[in-house]
Amino acid sequence: MAMKVTFIHHSSFCVEMEDIVLVFDYFEGDAIPGFSFQGKMPKFQKDQKIYVFSSHQHQDHFDFKVLEWVKQYQNIQYIFPKDMKFSDHYLMRHGISLDVKEKIHYVKANASLALHGLEIGTLLSTDEGVAFLVSYKGKTVYHAGDLNWWHWEGEEDVFNQYQEKTYKRQIDKLKGKTIDVAFLVMDQRLGEAKFWGIDYFMEHVKARYVIPMHLWQNHDLVKQYKERQKSSGFQERICNVDGENQVFELKR
Repeated sequence: MAMKVTFIHHSSFCVEMEDIVLVFDYFEGDAIPGFSFQGKMPKFQKDQKIYVFSSHQHQDHFDFKVLEWVKQYQNIQYIFPKDMKFSDHYLMRHGISLDVKEKIHYVKANASLALHGLEIGTLLSTDEGVAFLVSYKGKTVYHAGDLNWWHWEGEEDVFNQYQEKTYKRQIDKLKGKTIDVAFLVMDQRLGEAKFWGIDYFMEHVKARYVIPMHLWQNHDLVKQYKERQKSSGFQERICNVDGENQVFELKR
């Protein structure tokens, strides 16, 4: 069975596999000042099993409105990193019913969680929160969140060295694993370093399909990456990203 992947926008994806739906890092399109994201969450039946993952609480990766989906879907579950743990007061202040707490599962970095047939693993982010590795019935999905080789010009060497060391150490934990689809950061703001993170992943990890994300609506960046000579050995595994609401039918 093929996996149906909907690129909603930025780092937000909906993955339909077997009898479940995985949603990663969803936020409403008007949440980021200066951007107008147009992606829409697909609609499902009320009894659809849906698992909502948020890698961290940055506004381009999380939206409190996902917690309101519990009114729409009776079999919904949430998987958040432990540093996002919400107090009762915090939930009530955002107008969220405390009933949702029984559907939220918090995970640490470099840990695992078995949930309703899903095997969920995490990596430590080089920014905030975690990256997710999710397996279900023989298929595996990797979502990086903000785990990336962040190299910023003007930052102190100690910061950039930490980024490189930590990123490589975390990605090395994926060596030997077979990943069906990986969602990886490709951020134009990094200048010459914008491809370093995805290069290291492609050179060291097996992934049948890779969909770049965190593009800030510069979808042409993917084409630039694939046209480089350095990408020639793995460009066929990189999916073209044409725009928001794009649907990928990924076959084994």
